[in-house]
Amino acid sequence: MDRKQDIVNERSKNRLKKEAKKKIQTTMIGAISSIEKYFGFLWGEESEGELTKNEEYMRDVFEELRTEILDKGNSQIRSMDGEIENYQVTWEKYHINIPIRRL
Repeated sequence: MDRKQDIVNERSKNRLKKEAKKKIQTTMIGAISSIEKYFGFLWGEESEGELTKNEEYMRDVFEELRTEILDKGNSQIRSMDGEIENYQVTWEKYHINIPIRRL
């Protein structure tokens, strides 16, 4: 392969990594958001007063869960980056072939 193609392939690989990372991060944050939406009442998410002991405990549990989800997701991102390195990637870009008929 020539140097120009190597550069194109490297940029394609980096683009794929970036897009895949964004998708995994969106999944992680979406999962955390759903947990907060449906279970936030357990740690006083909606209330503005002081938290009860039980709410404080549940908040701590949620924070541990959140950290675990993010750690596992980030680990998968690193793993994915390593896996993509084993492939040759070429981004096909966006293009349209429009057939032309002569009249």
